[in-house]
Amino acid sequence: MSDGPAGTRAAPSSTAMPAPVALASSFDDRLAREYGRVLGRDGRARGMDVVLAPMVNTIRVPYAGRNFEAYGEDPLVNSRMVSQEIRGIQDEGLIATTKHFAANNQETERQSVNANVGEQALHEVELSGFEAAVEAGTGSIMCSYNKVNGAHSCSNDTLLTSILREQWGFRGWVMSDWSGTRATTDILRGLDQDMPGPPIGPDYFGAPLKAAIQKGSIPVTALDRSVGRILGTMRNFGLLRCASPQGPVPGCALPARPRFDATASNAVARRAAEDGAVLLRNKNDALPLTGRAARDIAVIGTPAVAPVIGGGGSSSVIPSTVTAPREEIVKRAGSGSTVSYRPGVDTIGTVIPGSALSGGAIDHTGDDALTTKTYEQTRTLTAPEDGDYLISIRSTVSNRSLTVDGRQVAEANSYRTDTLTGTSARVRLKAGKHEIGVKVKGYGADPTLQVQLTWTPPRAARADLAAAVAAARKATTAVVFVHDEQTEGKDRTTLALPHDQDALVSAVAGANRNTIVVLNTGGPVTMPWLSSVESVLQMHYPGQMGGAATARLLFGEAAPGGRLTQTFPLDDAHTIVSGMPRRFPGVDGQEEYSEGVLVGHRWYDRQQMKTLFPFGYGLSYTTFSYSGLTVTPGPEGLAVGFTITNTGERAGQEVPQIYLGPSSEVRNAQQPPRKLVGYRKVRLGPGESRHVTVTVPKRQLQYWDSTAHGWVTGTGSRDVRVGSSSRDLPLHRDVTVRR
Repeated sequence: MSDGPAGTRAAPSSTAMPAPVALASSFDDRLAREYGRVLGRDGRARGMDVVLAPMVNTIRVPYAGRNFEAYGEDPLVNSRMVSQEIRGIQDEGLIATTKHFAANNQETERQSVNANVGEQALHEVELSGFEAAVEAGTGSIMCSYNKVNGAHSCSNDTLLTSILREQWGFRGWVMSDWSGTRATTDILRGLDQDMPGPPIGPDYFGAPLKAAIQKGSIPVTALDRSVGRILGTMRNFGLLRCASPQGPVPGCALPARPRFDATASNAVARRAAEDGAVLLRNKNDALPLTGRAARDIAVIGTPAVAPVIGGGGSSSVIPSTVTAPREEIVKRAGSGSTVSYRPGVDTIGTVIPGSALSGGAIDHTGDDALTTKTYEQTRTLTAPEDGDYLISIRSTVSNRSLTVDGRQVAEANSYRTDTLTGTSARVRLKAGKHEIGVKVKGYGADPTLQVQLTWTPPRAARADLAAAVAAARKATTAVVFVHDEQTEGKDRTTLALPHDQDALVSAVAGANRNTIVVLNTGGPVTMPWLSSVESVLQMHYPGQMGGAATARLLFGEAAPGGRLTQTFPLDDAHTIVSGMPRRFPGVDGQEEYSEGVLVGHRWYDRQQMKTLFPFGYGLSYTTFSYSGLTVTPGPEGLAVGFTITNTGERAGQEVPQIYLGPSSEVRNAQQPPRKLVGYRKVRLGPGESRHVTVTVPKRQLQYWDSTAHGWVTGTGSRDVRVGSSSRDLPLHRDVTVRR
């Protein structure tokens, strides 16, 4: 069994794929299936039979720490992506585990928060991706930590039995998230497997279950049912072909596992990074780089040399290779070119020396790795001057936290065994002595624990910024790489880039008018410098081939094919949860889904609120036009036809999107102003036109009636709109929908 969903986290290494949110930004069903096949092949090659992927939770809150592991904010995109990825994974014989069932949309108090979700929103938004996963044949479902409408997900009979099995007909098995089981009686409510079990987690389905069966409080038929679900799925995947009640079948051999094919996997990883990349701004056609702009470049930002291939937490993958943007840029700039590099903001720092830290430096790495499972120290830090200090605690697989003067300033989990990863905080200190606390707790199966404490003092930060500005001023083009730090276990507190990176971009743009910004972020960030730069390229967390993909896009060897699956708000004051703590992170353990079905772009449209970039948005290196809309209703839905033309001089990819307005006859249900009901990925050469017909299935014309407890068609006059984003819909036509 292997973690996911951005690759299989298996030894000795695997393919670190672009984050699922990058995959979804491609809006490409075929690519999603190929992505799944990479996970399937890699997992089988590394000896795995089950992968804990995909994750199909809705991106409801822009601050949620695991948003990069999800697909997006829209139910249709989530449903189409998850169904194709599951098919790809299971095409290769690996069992997919769709997670986290359900309404697991934040990390804050994730073990206990109660998600209060209305019946309509539950079915239309939160559960739609899981229903699609069941239809695609997912072998397993993972229930989540949180409560849903008062009951923990892994103890929730409504979710696990009434909906999952009775309504949807799920025939696989349900496993808990790690230590997500609450009681032995969860087996009566639909839970089949308690993970991880002892010695790492508590024991509910071992000795306690045996005792309950012997006592008669739990019937043995409950155990038989759960075992049958697990074994039935294993049998369907051929894993029991050599087993019998009498033992192994003599002379029988299981299907041979594939070899690890790095070349094939890397090709898909690179294509996913390119096709999911979103061009957000391209003033004066600054991209792709040509002429002198492509030969005289200042590369700025640590992600250019220390690639941000993924987010933090259990999705971390030990990559089989890594391509760094700076190296790939140097290759393409060619001989005779000038490519300089400056970190700008050193987010790694240097080990805090013993002269500034009582008891000596904290730097236990390599052969000196700690053999203990927990490392905890309180030291005295001597700050040489007043100012902002970037302090980072770096470690291998562990939970780690950092306190300064008794206040916790950073906390996160690391799941990487091959390298140190950091959790940082920017802390304002007065010159003098301060108490600093370090606590790192390793996980049970890890042989060693490696710990390092680093800093970037104010003087070093000023020097780094000055060097970056000088390099930018000297170059024809400045390419600035910036990143955020999304991770399992911790939600963001702001949409601003961490570690003074906004100041870095502003300073570089002030020194060089031809500044290109590359974003390595798991979701939206604010951009106070947007009008000062020429181009912004959202690469997300692009996986191990991200460096090559980024350089190919910058130099025009490939074209960005992605569109946003998350709305980018203007700022922290203009989000779906701004000033509404009951929505997020909740009050007294209660999280209210009071937006109902108005998730993501639907909410922004209802509020008529301006965004930084809307859902579905993305530029290309060419331009497109739309014409000739036709809408034909039928018994199975709508046939929407239109012509799309590449009006530019380069080949490109467009994602025409179809939105449906509310029903004129529905009175007893919430309806969004516009609902995404269809899309298609289209590739066109220069000047090429193509007539496209998209089928909108009947389910997309329906809403969940909380009185009838079922799907009902929204009849009457409805507005159909077609265009390139949720806010750019040039074609529209009214259609009458009949039951």
